[in-house]
Formats: sequence, C-alpha cells, structure tokens
Amino acid sequence: MSRLPLAQVVEAALLAAGEPLSLDRLLTLFGDDERPGRDELREAVSALETDCRGRGIELVEVAGGYRLQVRREVAPWVARLWEEKPARYSRALLETLALIVYRQPITRGEIEEIRGVVVSTNIVRTLLEREWIRVVGHRDVPGRPALFATTRKFLDYFGLRSLNDLPPLADLRAEEYFELASAEDEPPAARPGNEEGGFDDEVAAAAEGDLSALADH
Repeated sequence: MSRLPLAQVVEAALLAAGEPLSLDRLLTLFGDDERPGRDELREAVSALETDCRGRGIELVEVAGGYRLQVRREVAPWVARLWEEKPARYSRALLETLALIVYRQPITRGEIEEIRGVVVSTNIVRTLLEREWIRVVGHRDVPGRPALFATTRKFLDYFGLRSLNDLPPLADLRAEEYFELASAEDEPPAARPGNEEGGFDDEVAAAAEGDLSALADH
C-alpha cells in the first residue's frame, strides 16, 4: 500500500464510519508493518482538526472517540437535504432525561416524586430505545425498582466527552434547550408554574442536589 498522509486515512475512516471512532479503533485499520504509534495517530487527528477550521465540517471528540460532523452554523441548510423532520421531544421527556442525567442513578419513583407527576411508560421506553439511558442496578428497597443512568450513546449524541462537560443546570431553563412536542400521554402537572417550557424551580433545585456526584462518572 502506498504511504498516504495519516491525516487523510483518519479523515476517510471517520467519514465512512458514520459513528465516533476511538484511537484504538483507528489503529485496527493498519497492518502490523504500517501501524503508527498512538502519539503519531494523535498528531494526525490534531492536524485534521486544524484543517477543518473555517470549513463546513468539524472534528469533535465525544465519549466514543472522534467524529466528523456538520458545523452547527450550517446545519439549517444541510437539514433541508432530508424531508423528514428531526424528532421533537416533549417537555416531560426532556425533564425526565435531565433528572436522570443530573441525579443518576435514579429510580422512576424518585423522578415522579421530584416532578410531581406520573412518568409515562412511553417516555421511559423512548429513552431506552434510543439507548440514551440504561438500567444499572436496582434500589435495595421493597420492590427493588430499577436504577437508570445515561449511556455513552447519550454522550455521543449530545457531543459530550463525559458528564463533566454538561452545561450548568441553570442553562437548561432556557427555552432554546427545549423543543416541545404537541402530544405526550402524561397526566397534567401536579404543581402550578410547570405548564410552560423548562424546569420549574423545585425540579431544578432537586436536580442540582447531586451535581457533585458527576465527577465520579
């Protein structure tokens, strides 16, 4: 095989993969007689990241490795290539997800206690099917309810390397973080002030309670 610039090989692999690739995964692309060292490969990734600056794509590092993606600034135009609209999620689903993110591991009952409403089975099913959350154990109480936590796929989807990269919870009250769907099969909110987009103060305060634990994930 001809000796191509390593950065070109990395770029082609990331474009073809359609998913994040770790350094270990990238190293498997090379035979024993041509495999670069990890430092050399890391330098190639860095060179590719620099080369993408000022272009319509960018190289980002997420939990699963490195990924080439469309820059946020040009996404509105690129999105017109697909007729199907992106998925939109209800406030109920996003609040449930955020509580799992910031309070994990957490049970469904604990989420319901904080939000003051029943968590729809459809919400939990959707989050599990998207592989944004998973069951990591069971609370040692009667009934042994499942404990939910986020996954690496969640981090990859939202462009995070780790939970430490999460924005401050106060930022999640901003309306731009929420795309509200028109229908979600859930009982009405039990407390006033939670009918519009974003967390109410009690939900936000409850979620903030375990932020210090994120460093352990």
